[in-house]
Amino acid sequence: MPDILPDPALVSTRGLMDHRRMTVSAETVLDLADPSVVADPYPHFARLREVAPVVHHEGLGLVLATSRAACDAVLRDRRLGRIFVPRRPEQDWDTFNWLHADSILDSEPPKQTRLRRLVASAFGRGHVQRLGPRIEQLAAGLLDDAEEALARDGQVDVLAAYAEPLPVLVIAELLGFPEADRHLLRPWSQAIVKMYEVERSPEAELAAQRAAAEFAAYVQDLADDRARHPGTDLLSDLVAARDGSDRLSPHELVATAVLLLNAGHEASVNGFGNGLASLLAAPDELTAVMGRLGDDAAVTALVEEMLRHDSPLQLFERTATKDVEVAGVRIGTGDKVAALLGAANRDPAVFAEPDRFRADRDANPHLAFGAGIHFCLGAPLARLELQVSTRALLRRFGRLQVVDSARRPTFVLRGYEHLTVAPA
Repeated sequence: MPDILPDPALVSTRGLMDHRRMTVSAETVLDLADPSVVADPYPHFARLREVAPVVHHEGLGLVLATSRAACDAVLRDRRLGRIFVPRRPEQDWDTFNWLHADSILDSEPPKQTRLRRLVASAFGRGHVQRLGPRIEQLAAGLLDDAEEALARDGQVDVLAAYAEPLPVLVIAELLGFPEADRHLLRPWSQAIVKMYEVERSPEAELAAQRAAAEFAAYVQDLADDRARHPGTDLLSDLVAARDGSDRLSPHELVATAVLLLNAGHEASVNGFGNGLASLLAAPDELTAVMGRLGDDAAVTALVEEMLRHDSPLQLFERTATKDVEVAGVRIGTGDKVAALLGAANRDPAVFAEPDRFRADRDANPHLAFGAGIHFCLGAPLARLELQVSTRALLRRFGRLQVVDSARRPTFVLRGYEHLTVAPA
């Protein structure tokens, strides 16, 4: 990486970066209209980070935190909140709006505290812990089909055959969604999460509106059934919380279930695909990993490096509810600021050889799941899925190589459209 020093014209007389005067530099370095930047943002993150830990990007209308320390500060500062702004016209976006306004992710205390407590309590009843053996069974069944495809074709798209269906099956089973309807969940989720990208087409917006309405109606009908016929699944627990003294409103219940499905599988799918591609591109690391698959600590370290090296979520946005200073830069009330999580996770001040994939990396304080009060509630489940699925894949197929791949043309949610592998 070339040495790039700050332009002296961008440094204030106090020695601090004036983020408002860095517009041209930030937009030039991180142009999200450039497909090459979206395909590999990490060199551009490095250049931004060397200019300043906090910069202003006029095109995005955001202040961007580029270092791990600055990103951690953005995520933890309670003056920087998740403030949901309803989309308009509201009659078109009604369901989409309340699915977000009444979710844990887009709420602030005290509402966020109450919602998180109720959902965390449901998770704490052993749902996640009990899923371990079941995840292994589901993974084995999918790998059986993938093995047939590999024997027949000599290659297999590991995303379509394995990484995409597994977390959907897991979260659907956790929530108690009927098996016959589980094919509906990923298309609904994918349509909704496309709205988190910087650029969206009118077609994508219409698809998100339809998906939100259909998904919410489906969950509401299912919740009504659980109220009459409770089970041992998480949705039944959430219904009990809705109907109890410390209750979830009907909208909060539906929004929580939808969020768990959306967030619960997107991180796992993209974390697996990105991480597997990184591992297979480092043959020496792959060789070392193959000899340590029986070591739980080694598999845990591998998964953490998969999440760090090519993070599934690249940008997490906050809004200043009061004036605040981050890394010497003043952020005014109402200004939007975003933590560039992928940049934080490649910060050389924290991670030695940050661009290198090191499967046994020790002390790996990445921010792939965020930090602060909005730290990902489903992180334990995502980690468990990744540990089980990665170990099972490598044990079944041994050394693999990527023979064809294509990135999604998205920046915020980073992943592959397909990742085709074959025996190495």
